[in-house]
Amino acid sequence: MKKPMRQQLSNWQQRLGVEPYWYLILGGLLLVTLLFINHLRTGNTPGATAFVIPVLNLPIFWYGIFIVGGIALGGYVVSRLANERAAALFNQQVLPSMQKQDTAVLGLSAELSLKLNRRHITTLGELLFRWGLDPRNLGLKPAEIDVIGQALDETPGVENGWVVNAPWRIWNPDHVWNGLIVCLLFAVIGARLYHVLTPSPSMAAFGIVTPWDYFRNPMQLINVRAGGLGIYGGLAGGALGLFIYTRRQRIPTLAWADLAVVGVALGQVFGRWGNFFNQELYGRPTTLPWAITISEAHRLPGYEAFSQFHPAFLYESLWNLLAFLVLYTLAKRYSARLLTGELTALYLIFYAVGRILLETVRLDSRTLDLFGLNLNMAVATFVSLLVALLMGIWVFVRRSLGARP
Repeated sequence: MKKPMRQQLSNWQQRLGVEPYWYLILGGLLLVTLLFINHLRTGNTPGATAFVIPVLNLPIFWYGIFIVGGIALGGYVVSRLANERAAALFNQQVLPSMQKQDTAVLGLSAELSLKLNRRHITTLGELLFRWGLDPRNLGLKPAEIDVIGQALDETPGVENGWVVNAPWRIWNPDHVWNGLIVCLLFAVIGARLYHVLTPSPSMAAFGIVTPWDYFRNPMQLINVRAGGLGIYGGLAGGALGLFIYTRRQRIPTLAWADLAVVGVALGQVFGRWGNFFNQELYGRPTTLPWAITISEAHRLPGYEAFSQFHPAFLYESLWNLLAFLVLYTLAKRYSARLLTGELTALYLIFYAVGRILLETVRLDSRTLDLFGLNLNMAVATFVSLLVALLMGIWVFVRRSLGARP
C-alpha cells in the first residue's frame, strides 16, 4: 500500500530521525563553539581571508562565507517549512482515497507513464501535489504537460481549480530560492543606504563624518570594506524585495514574511560570526572570562591600551539563536493560533529588544542628533525602540479588534 502524502514527503526525515537541517545547524554551532574556545585559549583569531582563487587572484573572506552560509541555511529551513504547509493544505483539499489512486486512472500512454514512474510519481496524489506546485517541475516536455493537464481535468473527482491554480501553489518551496535573489538585492541596497545615512564615528578615519561626506567622496559609497551594512536598512530593503516578489507571483506577502523571519533569524546566528574573523563588532573593554582579544591594528581610537573586549557579535548571535528557536517552534506548532503577520512582528520586537541591550556594551555607535541637540542615545537604540513600540501596538490593536487566525 502506498504511503500517505505526508510520509512520502518526509522519507529523508524518517531515516535520519529529524529534519536534515538540524544536523547542519548543530554542526555549524559546534564549529563556531570550537573556534571560540580556541580563541579564548590562544588569544588568536583566524585571518579574515579564507583562501584566494589562484587564477583570478581573488580573495574569499570568511565574513562572506559565514553570511552566505547563514542565508543558505535559513533559506533551506524556510523551504522545508513551506513544503510542510503545502502538504498540509493539499491534504485538506484532496481526500486520502483519491491520493492513493494509481496514475493508471489517467489513461496515459505507456511512455508517459514510464516517465512519471522514473520521477517516483505512481499515485494520483503524488502527481496532483507536484502539479499543483508547478507543472514545469515535473521535468517533462510542454506537449507532455499539456497531455497530463487534460487527463487530470477529465478525471472524475479532480477539481478544475487543482489543475489550473491549486491552493497549495502559494507554498511552493521554489519561491524561497527565486524570491531570495530579489530580497537580497534590495536588502544590500537598503543596508548600505542605512549605513551611509548613519556613519559610525570610526568612519572619520576615511574622511566620513556626516552622510554628506559620502557624496563628496563617491567612491566610499561602494567601499563596503571600509564601513559596512546596517541591519535595519537590510530588513527594510529585504521587506520591499519580498513585497515586490510576492505581488508579482500573487502569493500572500505577510504569510510568507512569517516564514521568512524564521530563516532571517537563523541566518543572523551564523552571519554575525563573520564579524569575529574581521575583529569587529566588539564591545567595551572587559576582564570577563569570555572576553575576546582584539589585535592592536583593529582597536578603535582611544582603546589602544586595551586588548580584551566584550564579544558583542557573540551576544547578538546567541540572542538570534533564541529568537530562531522561538519563531521556529511557533511556526511549526502554533501557527494556527497566530494572526498572519504576528510572527513577523514578534521577530522585529525580538531583534529590537536584543539590539537595545547590545547597544549598552557596543562601541562605535552613532548617537542621535535632533535639531543640533545630541541625545546621547545610539541611533540603533532609537530605531529599535520605535520598531518595538509600533509592532507591539499593531499586534495589540488587531487582537483588540477581534481579528482571528
